[in-house]
Amino acid sequence: MKPEASGDVMTIREMCEAYDVTPRTLRFYEAKALLAPIRIGTRRLFTRRDRARLTLILRGKRFGFSLDDIRETLDLYDRDGSDAAQRDRACELARKRLAEMEAQRAELDQAIAELKEALAHAADEGQAPQRAA
Repeated sequence: MKPEASGDVMTIREMCEAYDVTPRTLRFYEAKALLAPIRIGTRRLFTRRDRARLTLILRGKRFGFSLDDIRETLDLYDRDGSDAAQRDRACELARKRLAEMEAQRAELDQAIAELKEALAHAADEGQAPQRAA
């Protein structure tokens, strides 16, 4: 997902191709103040900062973070210009999300085991000789 732009900015089409997103997605993130492309008339030009933010947004969404969590993490970088606070908060959110995902997986594993058991039981009953009425 590395953009191959010839300059410091990319058009919306180049962003869509480089990041495999739709123009609607980019406009949505812009409306939510997660991206701030340069506006020249109706054209949007995305800077290196926008590209870095989009990479983090897409990664956060893939991991199941809310847009509010993603915004908070991105805003931490904007506030102090370093990535230390951002990295710490991202790790905190990641540990929380990982625990949630592991709990969901445990519940799913249990449900799968119970369903397999029910299907095996039903199959066993279906193979029993039928009684005369």
